Amino acid sequence: MDPLQPLSELRDQIDSIDEQILTLFNRRAEIAKCVAQTKIAAGEQQCFYRPDREATVLRRIKGLNTGPLSDDCVVFFFRELMSACLALEKPLKVAFLGPEGTFTQQAAHKHFGQSIQTLSLNAIDEVFREVESGAAEFGVVPVENSTEGVITHTLDSFLNSPLLICGEAELRIHHNLMSKSTEISEIEEIFSHQQSFAQCREWLDRTVPGIKRTAVSSNAEAAKMADVTSNSAAVAGRIASDLYGLKILAKNIEDEPDNSTRFLVIGRLAAPATGDDKTSLLLSTGNQPGALYQILAPFSENGVSLTKIESRPSRKGSWNYVFFVDFDGHQNAENVEKALNSVRKQVSLLKILGSYPRAII
Repeated sequence: MDPLQPLSELRDQIDSIDEQILTLFNRRAEIAKCVAQTKIAAGEQQCFYRPDREATVLRRIKGLNTGPLSDDCVVFFFRELMSACLALEKPLKVAFLGPEGTFTQQAAHKHFGQSIQTLSLNAIDEVFREVESGAAEFGVVPVENSTEGVITHTLDSFLNSPLLICGEAELRIHHNLMSKSTEISEIEEIFSHQQSFAQCREWLDRTVPGIKRTAVSSNAEAAKMADVTSNSAAVAGRIASDLYGLKILAKNIEDEPDNSTRFLVIGRLAAPATGDDKTSLLLSTGNQPGALYQILAPFSENGVSLTKIESRPSRKGSWNYVFFVDFDGHQNAENVEKALNSVRKQVSLLKILGSYPRAII
């Protein structure tokens, strides 16, 4: 392509390509509607979303991309296209830890796209109950932060829930100081979630020492409080500043430059293998010497790579614990099945929380 063509000719080419893209978008949407009709004719009436199919498509598109658009950009475009097409088949309802403007809502849109019906809930256990009741097909909850560790409420909710992990999303977290005030020197109180305060502790200690810090249920709630409280501010994401009309006084105040949070997608759907999967499970063992080693050894012996292990009180007696384990691979893979069969002989409880596609970042 000649980059020195007249501007009018280049614009004509762009207009022509745009028309082709629009035609192909709508052609894809029509085929998606046919897919829905075929599924309904076959007796399928439930949710048409398939995490394995979406992950496979996005990875394929990412692999085909030759630029100049970045992989992230291409994945974003196709995720939104798939989201819109799925909405034509059957609207998808997704519950998330609210209120509006939280990072969890951003994670829900990152995973499912914008063409979903979102339901904001006030607590993690409420998200679980909403999905368990069938009022929402899926839920999105935070599970761990790269600097502050696990979200214990999410792990504890799996203890008595029948829900499965169907997917995951990772979100780069940027915190901002925002306020109705125009100067940081005017601030007398700062609202935020306790995890966000922890992630920005050094910046806050250095920049606004001595100012009162009040922990609230979410960053979006913090922005809402800053909107109605004089001489106050919130630590929250950019979307919250737009929702509540706050001015950003300082950007990206998190202490760690690679601050990220991992979110889990929960539902009733068991995802088939995609070739790049993770599995999460819950284990409980007796309180005897070497118990933990005995349940971990089979994974090593069968070439299964553990990526995380976390202990939590079992709530069934003093000093009894359950272990949450993440590892690479799908539960139906041969080496994983061998490892799990060996582990079952060593434990009093083994609950597979789900095998699901690895997040496409």
